[in-house]
Amino acid sequence: MDVRPRAAQRPRLTVGFVLSDIARLMRRNFNRRVQSLGLTQAQWMLLARIARHEGAKQAQLAELLEMQPISVARLIDRMEASGWVERRPDPKDRRAVNLYLTKKAEPILGELWERAEETQTIALAGLSTANREDLLKALETVRENLIGDCSQGDKT
Repeated sequence: MDVRPRAAQRPRLTVGFVLSDIARLMRRNFNRRVQSLGLTQAQWMLLARIARHEGAKQAQLAELLEMQPISVARLIDRMEASGWVERRPDPKDRRAVNLYLTKKAEPILGELWERAEETQTIALAGLSTANREDLLKALETVRENLIGDCSQGDKT
């Protein structure tokens, strides 16, 4: 019988802890790979999110980046001043602007995608192609389950 207090016992391994740890380690590995590009984590994350969601509004990006809207606005101000992103009026809402990457961002995005691929290759080493595909499908299912649950919570 284990007489240690419950808090001192090793916690059971959970999906949440493992996923959180993997995400942290992948970001750390990727940050190390992109240091030479002179981008901060916030900058490369913003570029990547805009690349995947061209035309998004600042509020949408703030949510995707899990940052405060004012922090995202300041980051966009700096990235726009440096010529990486541009704001364009939203044709459906004259009070809003949509965000787009500039031509200047294209080469740096190519570098980001290459280094992301390097990070992924290291992370998935030892897994067969079938295992990689199964892992991705399983993670997509987890994501969809959580998105569905979050939308259910919004309705209550």
